[in-house]
Amino acid sequence: MEWLNYHHFMYFWVVAKEGSIVKASEKLLLAHPTISGQIHRLEESLGVKLFAKRGRRLVLTEAGQTAYRYADEIFSLGNEFVDAIQGRGSNRELRLVVGVADVLPPSLVRRFLEPAFELDHGIQIVCRSDKSLDEFLAELALYRVDVVIADRPASPTLAVRVFSHLLGECDTTFFATPALAKSLRRKFPGSLDGAPFLLPGSPSAVRRSLEDWFDNTGIRPLLIAACDDSALTKDFGSHGKGVFVAPSVIEPEVKRQYNVAVVGRTADVRQQFYAISVERKIKHPAVKAITEAARDEIFAKQ
Repeated sequence: MEWLNYHHFMYFWVVAKEGSIVKASEKLLLAHPTISGQIHRLEESLGVKLFAKRGRRLVLTEAGQTAYRYADEIFSLGNEFVDAIQGRGSNRELRLVVGVADVLPPSLVRRFLEPAFELDHGIQIVCRSDKSLDEFLAELALYRVDVVIADRPASPTLAVRVFSHLLGECDTTFFATPALAKSLRRKFPGSLDGAPFLLPGSPSAVRRSLEDWFDNTGIRPLLIAACDDSALTKDFGSHGKGVFVAPSVIEPEVKRQYNVAVVGRTADVRQQFYAISVERKIKHPAVKAITEAARDEIFAKQ
């Protein structure tokens, strides 16, 4: 049986977390050659390279990424064990890092996350929307985010193994200023032909569904703008620039927040939402609360 040297493994973990041997040496209070030597011995014992040089930077190899995932879990659990055995476990704050696709309506994201705030024990939620969905999925595999909220499941051809948990689905509602909505409502959806329209950005799943629906119905709206940011699209629409869409599940909030009216709805453009994680069975209590509330409350009647 081969034994893992956990001292060497811990040095590797710290270097991977800090991003360089220089920073790791400052944290560990060890000389650079000592850390380099220990990591080299770890690589020799494993028979793989864990780091590769890219210019002056060290980057994790594929084997290094796998090792980092295990190291992060092992040493995080070790820290939790010490806290628990010394009586500090009950005061430990739960942390949830969420990657949010920026095509999602902020009000819907808020409703998704609300159950996490209501957990009995304290929780710190970190919301990030600074990357594309594919970039978030890569970070998910490295345990840099706990869950990704998106409008489509992860691709089955993805290089990393993740699981897409359906939160729910709903119809699509079309909105416009009250005056424009009134003029288009009676003959909807045919009235959308030639009407000013604000399309969602190309990264969103609903954009593709809408374009397919327009093709199938022969409707040709007048494209005014396409925005990746769903909040910006609604803001344009509230100022009379054109018709826009949103998930029917947040219809009352959109009407109230943007002072717009409903043009019409269609069940032919269904919108789906997913919580994507590395777990087949969700274990994180905050993620579990989010998925259960979405299915039982937000989308219960959709």
